[in-house]
Amino acid sequence: MERYDGRLGELTERYVAAHPRSRALMEQAGQHLPGGNTRSVLHFEPFPLVMESGWADRLRDVDSSEYIDCAGEFSAGLYGHSDPTIRAAIEAALDNGLVLGAPNRYEARLAELIAQRFPSLEQMRFCNSGTEANLLAVMTARIVTGRDSILVFSGAYHGGVLSYPTGGNAMNVPLDVVMTPFNDVESFTSVMSQQGPKIAAVLVEPVLGAAGNMVASQEFLEALRKLTRDHGALLIFDEVKTSRLGEGGMQGRTAITPDMTTLGKYLGGGLSFGAFGGTRHVMERFDPGHPDALKHAGTFNNNPLSLAAGIAGLREVFTRERAEEFLSISERFREELASELKRRGLPVQVSGLGSILSLHYGETLPRNAEAVHPATMKLRRLVHLDCLEKGVYLTARGDIFLSLPMTEGTLTHLKDSLVASAESEVAYL
Repeated sequence: MERYDGRLGELTERYVAAHPRSRALMEQAGQHLPGGNTRSVLHFEPFPLVMESGWADRLRDVDSSEYIDCAGEFSAGLYGHSDPTIRAAIEAALDNGLVLGAPNRYEARLAELIAQRFPSLEQMRFCNSGTEANLLAVMTARIVTGRDSILVFSGAYHGGVLSYPTGGNAMNVPLDVVMTPFNDVESFTSVMSQQGPKIAAVLVEPVLGAAGNMVASQEFLEALRKLTRDHGALLIFDEVKTSRLGEGGMQGRTAITPDMTTLGKYLGGGLSFGAFGGTRHVMERFDPGHPDALKHAGTFNNNPLSLAAGIAGLREVFTRERAEEFLSISERFREELASELKRRGLPVQVSGLGSILSLHYGETLPRNAEAVHPATMKLRRLVHLDCLEKGVYLTARGDIFLSLPMTEGTLTHLKDSLVASAESEVAYL
């Protein structure tokens, strides 16, 4: 503990000295924003960096330091910061007006493109974030089934008001929630056998993100699919992040079709976006032509800029072929990073799949939040500060996201930086 505290203090002192402008701006921001913050996940001690600009896969902070952007807007930044095709689509939409107050020519086109990628989405509704999408999907499931309870997995994050970390989240909406460990077929089966008749939906990220990017096993997902059907509950895949993992997301990779899917992040081309949908049987309840239709309003649900950017992204940039190629490239990077850490005898594992990954301390990969080694967050905190000195910007909580603009040379430099950082910092744990 003494060695860790000493190293953390050393890295923190150097960080403070290197970023005086960020520190001053954060102090100034605190006059009107609590803690100078309006997005909790971006905060870290002693203060977060304030960014000045971004281009391609790079960032520049207000103290003129430059970084490879591996925070990637928590997966929303798939296209990087300056893709010309995305930019042109936004500018073209901008020329035709911002909020038109009527259906526009973009929404049906984007819905068709999404449905082609994700067959579970026979029909869908648009919204403004993954949080909205998950909340709306959960409420839809409760109405369709006539049940109240939602089953989630410990460590899951489904949005700011649907978050289930250790210790809970006081800001969660007051739903009747049943929680069980991720990737644990036995526990899930036991819970469903006892409480199945009251479960409206099982909500799952096929890669458990905020807890450390742990991939669901095929056996686990198959158990979810079977038992939800057996007990009359809906299976909801939260693919807000994981939809980038190949042309059809995790449901495409696993050949498991959920009843509902939620989307967000990169699908708005880098702008705010969310979507929820599922079978026609479920979603037709939102048809406003029906006298008892479910209400779903939202001023910016069909925001032309997000929709236009999303269309350009799927149609011209992140095509089916490019999605598969990117998954192959990024998964090779993840495997090579893991192999190099192992070759050096470091007790550091690489979780995740493709362009979504995390470092974990220990001799084995954890399968769920309960199995995460107690030293993992200490390792990530040291690696985070050390990597900033190396010009690599990770999320403070330890996520690493790759983006389309990253070249082979960038990935090699990134791998070398992560290995060097892990090797130097693990000695302090």
